[in-house]
Amino acid sequence: MKFDITRDSLLEGLNNVMKAVSSKTTIPILTGLKLEVLDTGLYITGSDSDITIQTFIPVEKNGEQIIRIAETGSIVLQARVFNEIVRKLPTNDVEIEVTNQFQTHIRSGKSEFNLIGLDATEYPLLPQIEENHQFFIPSDLLKSIIKETVFAVSTSESRPVLTGVNWVVKDGELHCVATDSHRLARRKTAVKDLPNEEYTVVIPGKSLNELNKILEETSSEVAIVITQQQILFKTEDVLFYSRLLEGNYPDTSRLIPSEYKTTIIVNGKSLLQAIDRASLLAREERNNVVRFTTIGQGLVEVSSNSPEIGNVEEQIQSESIEGEELKISFSAKYMMDALKAIDGQDIKILFSGAMRPFVLKSVHDDSILQLILPVRTY
Repeated sequence: MKFDITRDSLLEGLNNVMKAVSSKTTIPILTGLKLEVLDTGLYITGSDSDITIQTFIPVEKNGEQIIRIAETGSIVLQARVFNEIVRKLPTNDVEIEVTNQFQTHIRSGKSEFNLIGLDATEYPLLPQIEENHQFFIPSDLLKSIIKETVFAVSTSESRPVLTGVNWVVKDGELHCVATDSHRLARRKTAVKDLPNEEYTVVIPGKSLNELNKILEETSSEVAIVITQQQILFKTEDVLFYSRLLEGNYPDTSRLIPSEYKTTIIVNGKSLLQAIDRASLLAREERNNVVRFTTIGQGLVEVSSNSPEIGNVEEQIQSESIEGEELKISFSAKYMMDALKAIDGQDIKILFSGAMRPFVLKSVHDDSILQLILPVRTY
């Protein structure tokens, strides 16, 4: 195998694929990357057996030549080492040649590296996926769906299924729900050309975070294929496979209250900043709790106190307050995460009592819902 490639495009491909490579894998060959050169271009594959990413660099793009191929072939190279080498090569022209016994020569300018490669036939194949049930979501929408839900997944392995986001496809809508049993984030979105069957899958939060780094803020479509054990996201030149989590996701619709005693409409940005300030004093304690009280005349008071440090109070003018008076305490971090997900719009907060879960929505639409359990303070 022998080819020349521009360093920039090789780095761009490596940046995507390296997100799947883990040093903690039990399968030694997965610490490597598979490079495969065909007449059409270069395929680079990385995997940690949960996530597999393959990126394709075509021979030419937008009319300019990126790769000159002298001989096709494939090789597996140590991922960390190869990535660092390419990053530090002196010129933008890189020549990679594999000679006998998997000896790999990387030349650029006056510098030459010789790496010991591995046999590419030993590298696991990509998961086999039948693509007859696929649907499309614009890349920027998919990014915002991930951002609005994935922060609420559980970090504890005691219930593995909660470390993922539950995607349910039904009635022409995609419902994404994440919960760690103290809070819940839900995003509904209408997607055209959804498959008729109902699907419910749980995608690991880690996979979605890595996918989010690869996706671009453009309106180009991402194809999504769901099977029993795997989900595949396809962009123009990247294939992103993730295994799905096993187990039944709990029914979260029961958690969302149907009637409310107090409804407050307030500017999301000013509430976020006030809670951020109040949490400065609450940060020392383990639970980081902030109090939220209605005090009449459409005012809300956000306060926090810490016996060793001091206390803080701040009043915010709300747009409207309806229903009973309210005193409630909650985790500042959870509230800030929820407000960031709804992002800067006017926010409707629906309370059904001081010890019941409360709900945050945007005033303008129902697509995003955040639910938080309050904290008992005596």
